[in-house]
Amino acid sequence: MAIPIAILDCDLLLHGRGHKTLDRFDLDSVSDGFLLTQFGFPRGFILYLVELLREGLCRRTQRSRAISPEVQVLAALGFYTSGSFQTSMGDTIGISQASMSRCVSNVTRALVEKAPQFITFNRYDDQSFREFQRVAGFPGVLGVLDCVQVAIKAPNSEDSSYVNKKGFHSVACQLVCDPRGLLLSAETHWAGGLQDTVVLERSALYKQLQDTEQGWLLGDSRYPLRKWLMTPVDCPESPAEFRYNLAHAATREIVDRTFRAIQTRFRCLDGTKGYLQYSPERSSSILLACCVLHNASLQSGLDAWTLERTEPLEQPKSLNHDRDSQAEDLRRQLIFKHFS
Repeated sequence: MAIPIAILDCDLLLHGRGHKTLDRFDLDSVSDGFLLTQFGFPRGFILYLVELLREGLCRRTQRSRAISPEVQVLAALGFYTSGSFQTSMGDTIGISQASMSRCVSNVTRALVEKAPQFITFNRYDDQSFREFQRVAGFPGVLGVLDCVQVAIKAPNSEDSSYVNKKGFHSVACQLVCDPRGLLLSAETHWAGGLQDTVVLERSALYKQLQDTEQGWLLGDSRYPLRKWLMTPVDCPESPAEFRYNLAHAATREIVDRTFRAIQTRFRCLDGTKGYLQYSPERSSSILLACCVLHNASLQSGLDAWTLERTEPLEQPKSLNHDRDSQAEDLRRQLIFKHFS
């Protein structure tokens, strides 16, 4: 009698019925330590993610033997947090590379759809003002700004636009975070060859901040001084200017620490592990999905900086920018009032 092979999944053929595959992978059958080691998150958070994404994942897998949402989430988390190729992580939970790729794609799309829910920018948050000021005495801070690079394989088209100033292909991600390391804005779709100032001026964030009347972002010397963007004094002379720069650096360091923590938790983004083997568009989506996971984990009570790498990021060089006399006056007033 012929076996109705059409109903069998390729993973079942590869591994047999005794292997934990597809819906047979039971979260209750493995230890908390195994989940944390292999997938980077505790059991409670993984279960929360499964329920959060269940509807979207089921919608994308209407097959009679669809991979369960639980296994899809584990597959994606394993890839995001291990930095290993999909084949290696697929072996851990017993699915093929093709199925692993589908899982990562499905979960990535589901997380990207949740980005507006988890990454939001409230420009006037008194509690955030107070928490930022407690860091180093810098008043009126809305958030801290940076533009970071994530290495990718060379794209098939527009190759040179993704080559950054260090000479490797990357996507650029503009981040703003709050005092806890929660991301307020994450725009991950920029070509790595763009200057940070160009990314800022083309970003949705730039348009959003034009009418800001209270508070400012903090950015390093690669950015132009604006009324809503305070940068360091290039050549400080007075004690007040030195104190301003010290407070600025101590506060802005939060965004550096946040990205280091994201790279450490999500090793697929860590250039020391190799580059993302995907197109710029898919790499940008994976990066945004990791940003959503970062915020979701922080809002669930996990520590943003527990796994932070210790080595500091490269210090930026000052660039020449168009002068904004109103912003210069505002910074002088700020220095006189709060740092003299």
